[in-house]
Amino acid sequence: MIGAPFNSAGTTGGVANAPAELREAGLLGALRTRRPDVRDLGDIEVGTPRPTRDPASALLSQESLTVTTTSLRTAVLETVAAGEFPLVLGGDCPVLLGALRGAEDALGDVALVFVDGHEDAWPPDHSTTGEAADCELGLMLAPADLPAELAVQLPTLDPTRVVALGPRDAAELHAADVPSLVSTIALLTDRELRGKSAVPTEVAVGRFRRRGYPWWLHVDLDVLTTAAMPAVDYPQPGGLDWPDLVAITGAAIQPGCVGMTLTIFNPELDADGRQAQRIVSYLADALAETPDMA
Repeated sequence: MIGAPFNSAGTTGGVANAPAELREAGLLGALRTRRPDVRDLGDIEVGTPRPTRDPASALLSQESLTVTTTSLRTAVLETVAAGEFPLVLGGDCPVLLGALRGAEDALGDVALVFVDGHEDAWPPDHSTTGEAADCELGLMLAPADLPAELAVQLPTLDPTRVVALGPRDAAELHAADVPSLVSTIALLTDRELRGKSAVPTEVAVGRFRRRGYPWWLHVDLDVLTTAAMPAVDYPQPGGLDWPDLVAITGAAIQPGCVGMTLTIFNPELDADGRQAQRIVSYLADALAETPDMA
């Protein structure tokens, strides 16, 4: 278990508090009831967040993103190389950048099961927020005008090595004249997944396995409906229910899966702690039998 308390809005609040809140909700104990060997490696370094956009890249809090990506890359590399399965607790979804790069450093080419309510492929200079959370999948798929110290830390992801499950922001992308990834990668929307989400996940990971690629599972909790998960910063209509997410996770975490990121929970929107407890239960069940990495 690795905490990555990074908020791409350039603040120390909101989603940055998720790792601490999930620990407080008993995550480590819940995991250890199923897997006594679970270790908590604490939080990585995220630098000093600043809510200002870099004039060249247009990203908010670029220095903090670079520190986060670099330190998480190292932590995941060491964990995977030791034969362990890293669970990375965000924070914001760009923590995926360092996590996937660390897995690549350890294993070579790694595929990605990307479970998210958004495509997250905005060019940074088109993003209305400037947050890297709008951009991380796009940054992995295509070069962007980034400073060298960040660019060298990013993973390289071939479009054939990614499947996106659950995006539902096509109308927003169209309105902003931002190209969708639907013609570039394998992508299934929430409507295509509801009630049958395990099957396409099994198909995707089966394809990765046949091609000899291990894969990483990334879960952004805004893939869920607002009713199922209200504690996210950017709710939108539609989405999956918890049984759909559980089915996707169960189909993805099998031999060949080398790690997982869990992101976007905002404890400030969970006053009674109910959502934190729901996340703890979900993770404890999902990770009861992680693949043997030895």
